[in-house]
Amino acid sequence: MPHDRDVQAFDDRAASYESGRHGRLHKEISDRVVELALSREPAPRRVLDVGCGTGYVLRQLAARLPRASELLGVDAAPKMVEVARSASSDERLNFVLGTAERLPVADSAYDLVVSSTSFDHWADQAAGIRECARALAPGGTFVLTDQFSNLLWPTMLGSRRGKARTRSRATRLIIAAGLREPRWHRCYALIIQSVTAVK
Repeated sequence: MPHDRDVQAFDDRAASYESGRHGRLHKEISDRVVELALSREPAPRRVLDVGCGTGYVLRQLAARLPRASELLGVDAAPKMVEVARSASSDERLNFVLGTAERLPVADSAYDLVVSSTSFDHWADQAAGIRECARALAPGGTFVLTDQFSNLLWPTMLGSRRGKARTRSRATRLIIAAGLREPRWHRCYALIIQSVTAVK
């Protein structure tokens, strides 16, 4: 699917993204991402969520991190950003339009960078991970969650050609971006997995 059509699809679903069966699944995965992130980086002062969608992950992190000074969400879908802004009353939370490949943030600004189930939609995954690494402060933690499984090989020959949908492909991109100590974690069922790394 072309990148612009991915954005339109998420815009179309923004208002109802957290409701129904799909919303429950999204929240369950996101809650597990939050737990993993806090187990690896217990007290980050500044947090960045790449592909933040409706802002659910950042709202959960904000509730658990009273001493955090900034939690920024970036998403390519304008209506997702609108929903995220309207769903939050915490002044530390901010949501902006942008892409993983060109994050609108300063270098080395964030102690924790997370991305939950948006990686598969990035137009250039290598560039996106390089940007996440650029945004991380030295010693900061990166948490990436999406579909990673050898069972997905057939999709990489078709609709998701060239995507990093296996652990080995994603690990190579993470190391190439200058991040260290990639460690894999099962998140949900067999296919949804997380990888953590440090700068």
